[in-house]
Amino acid sequence: MARTTGGARTSGGLRERLLASALRLFVEHGFRGTSLAGIAADVGCSKASLLYHFSNKEAILAELLLPIGREVAALDVRLAGLDGEKAAAATVHGFVDLTLRYRREIKLLFDTDAECRPDLEVEGLEGVEERLLDAMAGRSAEPSDRVAALMALSGMFVTSAADLPYDDDTLRAAMVAAALRTLGRAHD
Repeated sequence: MARTTGGARTSGGLRERLLASALRLFVEHGFRGTSLAGIAADVGCSKASLLYHFSNKEAILAELLLPIGREVAALDVRLAGLDGEKAAAATVHGFVDLTLRYRREIKLLFDTDAECRPDLEVEGLEGVEERLLDAMAGRSAEPSDRVAALMALSGMFVTSAADLPYDDDTLRAAMVAAALRTLGRAHD
């Protein structure tokens, strides 16, 4: 079968089960604390079957993180034409939604050493951190706006990975309100 990004091969249900198991095990035991054999055993297949779909653990990690990279790039494109309040509000809402949708993957990022994190090779990701910061600051160059934007972005990222006892709707509303307060902008 043809190879795809991250050294993964396409096929049916086993591949998806391997990814789901790997994500759960990576979050529970850490990237380094999870073996390919452990993932295979959890799914009920051989390590050889796993290696047919993924060349190594790094390929699995890349495949798990690829959707986040694509969505961050898409958010960046949506924000490109916005300025001021509209840019800041759209960034807050878009980033909160993204971080909540990928809570386990973000938790995994916190628990994975930087040298193990894959290069996702998603078009448009280079420099995206600065562009998101710029949009969240409302395109302002003022130090207070830039610092507030960095605090809001970082806070959303950390909060989404935390094990908080709130449902997604409650957490979404609280994160949006807190980020907009941090930015000194009215809650919409």
